[in-house]
Amino acid sequence: MRTRILGARVIDPASGLDQVTDLYLQGGKIAAFGQAPADFVVDQTIDASGLVAAPGLVDLAVSLREPGYSRKGTIATETLAAAAGGVTSLCCPPQTKPVLDTSAVTELILDRAREAGHSKVFPIGALSKNLDGEQLAELVALRDAGCMAFGDGLHSFNNHRTLCRALEYAATFNLTVILHAQDHDLAAGGIAHEGPTASFLGLAGIPESAETVALARDLLLVEQSGVRAHFSQLTSARGAQMIADAQARGLPVTADVALYQLILTDEALRDFSSLYHVQPPLRTQADRDGLRAAVKSGVISAIASHHQPHEADAKLAPFAATEPGISSVELLLPLAMTLVQDGLLDLPTLLARLTAGPAKALRLPVGRLAVGAPADLVLFDPQGSTLAGETWFSKGQNCPFIGHCLPAAVRYTLVDGRISYQN
Repeated sequence: MRTRILGARVIDPASGLDQVTDLYLQGGKIAAFGQAPADFVVDQTIDASGLVAAPGLVDLAVSLREPGYSRKGTIATETLAAAAGGVTSLCCPPQTKPVLDTSAVTELILDRAREAGHSKVFPIGALSKNLDGEQLAELVALRDAGCMAFGDGLHSFNNHRTLCRALEYAATFNLTVILHAQDHDLAAGGIAHEGPTASFLGLAGIPESAETVALARDLLLVEQSGVRAHFSQLTSARGAQMIADAQARGLPVTADVALYQLILTDEALRDFSSLYHVQPPLRTQADRDGLRAAVKSGVISAIASHHQPHEADAKLAPFAATEPGISSVELLLPLAMTLVQDGLLDLPTLLARLTAGPAKALRLPVGRLAVGAPADLVLFDPQGSTLAGETWFSKGQNCPFIGHCLPAAVRYTLVDGRISYQN
């Protein structure tokens, strides 16, 4: 399929390109900017006047729930939801059933993602077998099967020596490790940020130190092992500053933040709505401001949805008994555009944190617009609006933003030059 995209404002953060021009797509790749290649015969034309053409968004944390939790979501439903949010490439964590710690599970996920065809899926393999933090998973076999990085999520290694050996092994093979900095003992039993709001509501707290203590340990082990590490789901201003200090020392570390952490604070919990129950928890306004500053400066180079769809029953119990997580990938671009609307980021910087930044963090072959690169694009109307929930593809409706009118609207999402979503 040979496609001509006319008159879009093309923004490619990876190269600094920002101009109104035409795009030509052929054979699943970008064939040219501006002028059509010789002998180019148009099969379809997209009038993109007034639209922004950007690399398809790259989301580093989207729980697809399959295999094992199809009541919450499937690869087909959640990748379609991702496409509706402008996402063309996503990473899925290893918390499946069975755990993503074998080549067979990796291949199953990749096969079903190809069958669905809505977005590209890059699996994150388990760092330890069954996520138990005791025995190292077959990392090289998982890499060869298609895993792009390795981590255990919030499941922590109880033995620091074992974790150190895992990081050293990963470094030997130049593998990227994803770390979630939350100390198990300090966080045990907690469901909200430890502070005035949690005290007022009578909710068990998780202190900031649960993040910073674990982060300090992990950064020291990263320095000792030399492993390439990505810290996922930062929640505190102090944690962001620790990452900045580590980067200044030359450590090979990157970081991401959940988009909802840049929008919400623990004040959202005051009506006990389980839709705001997340792990790690929402923290204070000062933390949110610190995270925003780190995103603006590039210390945090990636914004992710940390999409966790749930069936309705999972959020119906009293707050403390509900399952944590927000279904949000479907709104990734419109929600992120609130940061531009509020003057916190300019559009090219925001797109950098949603495309080139996450792609570089995990060394994914996506996230840029260049001749010969995969034709993964999102075309969106920056002056349009999205009524959250008006259409909804994810199985999980556990989203506190449903009903909100959000800025911008995704019009087309293209994967390898093929339209995977059109509004």
